[in-house]
Amino acid sequence: MNLEREARKAEFLRASGFGAARREPFAGDASTRMFERLRLPDGTTRFFMDQPPAVETAVCPPGASDAERIALGYNAAARLAAGSAVAFVTVAEHLRGRGLSAPRIDAYDIEAGLVVLEDLGDGLFADLIAAGADERPLYEAAVDAQAAMQAERPPPVLETGGLRWPLLTYDTLALKIATDTFLEWWPQFAGLPAFGEAATAEWDALWAPVWVRGEAGASVFTHRDYHARNLLWLPERRGVARVGMVDFQDALIAHPAWDLLHLLQDARRDITPELEAAMLDRFLAARPELDREAFLADYRALAASNAARILGRVFARQVVFMGRQQYREYMPRTWRYLERDLEDPALAGLKAWFDRHVPPEARA
Repeated sequence: MNLEREARKAEFLRASGFGAARREPFAGDASTRMFERLRLPDGTTRFFMDQPPAVETAVCPPGASDAERIALGYNAAARLAAGSAVAFVTVAEHLRGRGLSAPRIDAYDIEAGLVVLEDLGDGLFADLIAAGADERPLYEAAVDAQAAMQAERPPPVLETGGLRWPLLTYDTLALKIATDTFLEWWPQFAGLPAFGEAATAEWDALWAPVWVRGEAGASVFTHRDYHARNLLWLPERRGVARVGMVDFQDALIAHPAWDLLHLLQDARRDITPELEAAMLDRFLAARPELDREAFLADYRALAASNAARILGRVFARQVVFMGRQQYREYMPRTWRYLERDLEDPALAGLKAWFDRHVPPEARA
């Protein structure tokens, strides 16, 4: 235990009026953040987020060139928030200001990376469905919240209480850097030889039009990690506010398909093709201005790119580099999603690349 850090946390809680709370550890995610649930003497609860500063690589400065972003590291290149408390607070307030259910922010110390926030409960979509809840109404509500989130063009900068956070675009470089992690990590995980120069050049040529289309279509506020373990059911609220949202600090301006493909090709739970198709129909009915065929083509292509990212950066890296073997169980499902996307005739070249370079026995 870092005693100096603990002392600063205790002082922050005392100064912000939460010093009498009982602190309970709470299981976090794969990030560098830690969470505790605070139980207050009046019987209410809050969450306490601890994001130690300077434990991740730098974020992307607005206006940075591709070379500058690459030199700064993965977070800048991929336009990730690196756990920024400013990003978390400003994104939360942006969502709440539009009638969506992000947690209310009760106190923060930006310099220390400490935030006290509203407790939205334990009703994660994934847990409710696993316990027997009907998944369809939950997914319908999540899709409706998506349509509401995209209803107006987002501002270039989010501002609240004197804090400012640039809302950058999920651009070609960010998409490429993320997808390319498959090339780095999958051979190490699957025991394959490193992909050679010719295979890598072909990979770049095949994916480049997908990444360009992803940037060209970037026009809406995007949560960026919108799936059943980051959504909570709040039945006492009304309309789209019934969908509680967490883990949104990496938000960007992105293609309108981006959050949907996370929701409907969820690496952590099975989504049937029938449910996926029905929810895409529901979304497109709410966004009639979108060209259906162009949107669905972009959806499949970007979903394939994201599946490659997840298999490389999120799962293979976690197993190989971090020793987190639990991520193996999600890999077969993610491969099934990727293989489904690659059945699109427009992606035949990418399907052929995977068939040549990653044989079935090397797909976990």
